[in-house]
Amino acid sequence: MAENGAVDAERVFIGGGCNRIVNNVSWGACGLISFGSQNAVSIFCPQTAKILTTLPGHKASVNCTHWLPSNKFAFKTAEWEKHYLLSGDSEGVIILWELSLAENKWKYVSQLPKSHKKGVTCITAIVTSQTEAIFASTSSDCVVNVWKIDIPAVGGDCTITCLDTLSAGSKPMVTLSLAELPGSTSHLILAMGGLDNKIHLYCGETKGQFVRACELKGHTDWIRSLDFSLPVSINEVPHNLLLVSSSQDKGIRIWKMALCDSVSNFDKKKAENTLAYYIKGPVFIAGSFSYQVSLESLVIGHEDWVYSVEWQPPSLMENYSCYQPQSFLSASIDKTMMIWQPERTTGIWVNVVTVGELSHSALGFYGGHWSPNGDSILAHGYGGSFHLWKNVGNEFADWKPQKVPSGHFAAVTDIAWGRHGEYLMSVSHDQTTRIFASWSNEAKLKEGYDTWHEIARPQVHGHDINCLAIIQGKGNHRFLSGADEKVARVFEAPLSFLKTLNHATSHLHDDLQVDVQVLGANMSALGLSQKPIYAQALTETRDKGGNEGFDTLESIPDAVPSVLTEPPIEEQLSWHTLWPESHKLYGHGNELFSLCCDHQGKLVASSCKAQSLSVAEIWLWEVGSWKAVGRLQSHSLTVTRMEFSHDDKYLLAVSRDRQLSLFSIDRTEGSDEISYQLLTRQEAHKRIVWACSWNPSGHQFATGSRDKTVKIWEVQKEKSNAQQLMTLPAFKSSVTALSWTGSHRQNDDGVLAIGMETGLIELWGLSLGKHEQDSSLSVPKAHLLIQFDPFMCHVSSVNRLAWRSSEENDESDDMQLASCGADHCVRIFKVSFV
Repeated sequence: MAENGAVDAERVFIGGGCNRIVNNVSWGACGLISFGSQNAVSIFCPQTAKILTTLPGHKASVNCTHWLPSNKFAFKTAEWEKHYLLSGDSEGVIILWELSLAENKWKYVSQLPKSHKKGVTCITAIVTSQTEAIFASTSSDCVVNVWKIDIPAVGGDCTITCLDTLSAGSKPMVTLSLAELPGSTSHLILAMGGLDNKIHLYCGETKGQFVRACELKGHTDWIRSLDFSLPVSINEVPHNLLLVSSSQDKGIRIWKMALCDSVSNFDKKKAENTLAYYIKGPVFIAGSFSYQVSLESLVIGHEDWVYSVEWQPPSLMENYSCYQPQSFLSASIDKTMMIWQPERTTGIWVNVVTVGELSHSALGFYGGHWSPNGDSILAHGYGGSFHLWKNVGNEFADWKPQKVPSGHFAAVTDIAWGRHGEYLMSVSHDQTTRIFASWSNEAKLKEGYDTWHEIARPQVHGHDINCLAIIQGKGNHRFLSGADEKVARVFEAPLSFLKTLNHATSHLHDDLQVDVQVLGANMSALGLSQKPIYAQALTETRDKGGNEGFDTLESIPDAVPSVLTEPPIEEQLSWHTLWPESHKLYGHGNELFSLCCDHQGKLVASSCKAQSLSVAEIWLWEVGSWKAVGRLQSHSLTVTRMEFSHDDKYLLAVSRDRQLSLFSIDRTEGSDEISYQLLTRQEAHKRIVWACSWNPSGHQFATGSRDKTVKIWEVQKEKSNAQQLMTLPAFKSSVTALSWTGSHRQNDDGVLAIGMETGLIELWGLSLGKHEQDSSLSVPKAHLLIQFDPFMCHVSSVNRLAWRSSEENDESDDMQLASCGADHCVRIFKVSFV
């Protein structure tokens, strides 16, 4: 929460997808899940399916995160008041974060002193005692660093020291696992695997150097994941250590490290030449013990690369001893996750549970993780999505899908509120359009709890989507989207969405449902046009028997649109919530860049990427007939943003050519004819103008630019120009988004939300000193109301800001502001005027 006297802001919702990379997700002993979302480290709570916060600090995309303690060491760290998180990015930087469990507060502790030269690919850690942990990191620079972290018993900061740096040779290692060797608490074993298809084992002490022990051969492709179990006890003495490895050869191998004799009578050279060495496997020495490594089992079941394997976390017994279950989880790009356990009688490892995505659009899993108590499993997938299953069975296993947070997995380029603010729509370079809404039925069950979810994905496209406009006015819900193509596409809400919206929000749309005959939409084979599914046609298609069971790329399975009575999971969203496309608007010569609709819902303006006067023209389209009714020439480069004034008399446009343009729009009463005229084009800023926004109750507007300034202007109709009223004090970075909301208390002319390239958001109160009741002109004033806490803000450029229309809660002093950014996130804030 951020506070500044009279104004208070808190986060309501964060929607964001997971970076599409292996080792990106970690499930901590505290029950929270961490993942990278562009340059931010995001934290989500599986119980509430809510992203709690994002941690700003990385300057590059976050590749991997790892909790300390992870789910494996929950039994050892029950007393810890603080938990830690390690995150590594694509520039080789690793950051340590601290979470105070009592206060639920995050703190940036430090950046590791020694960075990798290339992207970090894996971080692994073990807790060796209550005050000490060891972790290792590897990178594309073929170096593995081993670190020791000393955790203070009471207060104070951790100290991190580098124990050793190992060179992995010419081929990078992509996965690591650490464990304590059975029989010795001071000796550790580090396994690393990567692009040379071998597993390399190193032994070392908790105090220092690691030495090469041996290498394990068997896999025939890159090794993708390694995980040590806790030592398996024989007669209550830790004796064996199991290592599970997975590879792109689709196989999983289980290796056993058995404690042998003491070393006094062991001759390594002699042993290496014996037949037993070749049959049983290599032997290595650590401290005063020797260990025999053998292949315990080869497990085959996946049909494609196996990206991750993980042992089930140990459970704490009643006598405070710890039990390591003989069970591990594997996740593959073949869209399945499997749990493997040995059969009781034969000891052969078999697949006991398989879960997965049957949807046509999912492209497999990058990793799978256990919950600390072993009753849930989580996968993260190719579409930046999470998939969570929980064992809800009592006597028999019964794994059911659970709700998870969702969001875009690339930069979010535009957002818009529904006509009455009942939902928020967003578009992104991940080629999807998504709708987020507060599921109020659920909120009523959990008192005072505002639960936002993605409730529909109206468009899944084949091009990056740049802009969006929701059609205002009466009638069915419609929107336009513009992507990296020359056509704008118009979509109309199907019946299934209208009924779902009734369930989700308290808005009733029964009047709309009468005329809507379209139930949903189907994806086309190339993923560009979405064809309607009609209510009466649905029964006929079910009788046809489909396409003889063949599922090829040319014959895409039909969507089954249905009314959702609870927030949907990824499989429903990606396939069954599409909206039909009703029109295409042809005219522009390049990729679309900006769209806007007037407040009456009669006109839409569109612009495209341009480097010449003729291409940079703004097209006006008539809603309904979708005819082009105007081509406005003014700018010579891309028009970056357009907006109609509150009374629809003016259209404001700003451009890369640093100019602003004002057009007057006149509609003849009783006829559909529209006349338009360029009032003025004038230089607005010294650099690209990224943003503009009208005062909702006057003819003033704001512009924001890369020159780090925001200027307030007023239309001078008599002089046919825009007069600059004031310039706000210079900001620390480029201004990329603006949104002006109506007058509020002492801010006579409203509140201006300003978003910056750094991801930060500020609210400014405006008093322009021009009111009918007071003819004397006072000096326009602007004052900073609040700077949002960086932990609440985006970590990359803010692309758009939008105030929620407050028709329903005029009495309340709370307002909601939505934002979207290059960090893949959509955020909603509650702003209270205290």
